Amino acid sequence: MLSLHRRRSRLAIGCALGCALVLLGAASAAPSWADPAPTYAELVARLDQTPASAEAAALVDAAEARVRQARVRPNPSLDLSAENVAGSGPYNGFGGGDFSLSFSQDLELWGRRPARVNAARADAGAASLRRDLALIDTAGRLALIYAEAEAAQRRAALAEEALSLSVADARAALALVEEGREPLLRGIQAESEAAAARAALDEAKAERDAAFARLSAVAMLPTPATSINAGLLDASATRLSLSDREAPTVRVAEAEATAAERRIDIERINGRPDVTARVGVTRFGAEDQTALTFGLSLPLPLFDRNRGNIDAARAEHRAAEARVMQARQDAGADRAAAVARLASSASRVSAADAGVSAAEEAYRLSRIGAEAGRISQLELRTGRAALINARSAAVDARMARVRAEIDLARLEGRLPFEGSR
Repeated sequence: MLSLHRRRSRLAIGCALGCALVLLGAASAAPSWADPAPTYAELVARLDQTPASAEAAALVDAAEARVRQARVRPNPSLDLSAENVAGSGPYNGFGGGDFSLSFSQDLELWGRRPARVNAARADAGAASLRRDLALIDTAGRLALIYAEAEAAQRRAALAEEALSLSVADARAALALVEEGREPLLRGIQAESEAAAARAALDEAKAERDAAFARLSAVAMLPTPATSINAGLLDASATRLSLSDREAPTVRVAEAEATAAERRIDIERINGRPDVTARVGVTRFGAEDQTALTFGLSLPLPLFDRNRGNIDAARAEHRAAEARVMQARQDAGADRAAAVARLASSASRVSAADAGVSAAEEAYRLSRIGAEAGRISQLELRTGRAALINARSAAVDARMARVRAEIDLARLEGRLPFEGSR
């Protein structure tokens, strides 16, 4: 009975491994429908077509249009009035009435127009810097999604290779079980590991498909991409810039503070009287004579001197200056952290690659030793797991380097991997 049970167990293990081999063959077949994604450089070349860039450009156009509008003087007023008409007695009808035609114009004294133009120019300058920052952010987001899709593709390939190794080791373990050199437990364990590797492959393929779907959507590709040939994981990071130029976030904050200061001038001038000049001609119907009329009008600042708006503009300027200080502190700390992360990620990549080489050699020797019967299946599984973990760590190290490059590029006001394109 025990011998029959062992034969049935071995038969079950063999069937399970056969199914795993069939699934492995289906997984390893290269899909004929694979459509490579454009390179990162090609996608960066058409960043202006992305919604974020189009929005930022439209806001710049709006700000420049406001500058043009700020230069325009207010329209004059034409006033026609009639007096002493349609009454009784000598004022009957319209023949004896007095008619006046006047032309009035806001003089825009106290520098109203220059202040308005300067404020509009400051807003346009801030909008232009925000557009540049939006372009950098969009390029960084694209680089991250591109690298994540490439990493998902590599992880799927690693999962496929892990399944292949698991099946090969399981076949070797089954052969040793059949020869009586390993207990039946080793075959059952090998079957379990092959099934777990298959599940891991299915998960990795799902993550890969999701990453490529996201890349196709963000990059607005006409045809969904399913593979990446030349990616960013192996691209060298841009050499560190030693420029003392402020970070884009700081420049944007400074431009917004300047615009807030210009609005203080506008509110201060709005507190002064708005003088309007008027010139016209009047026809006196009773005498049938005409005469010119001149006049100036201005409101008396008895109650409203615009002090509330002036104080509000000053408070907004103080808030903008505080944001500048905060942006400078954050930019300095973030840049130091990004430089450190980029340097450490480069060392991490080198160490991970060395670990992969060592794990590959260790696994190769373990396979030789296991086939010769000098090394147990447990040690072989340990070597295989170490190899899979080392290769996964190499992908993670490269992703960390990509993220560090993206962060540093944003702080330096450039596109990620600008030097490698």
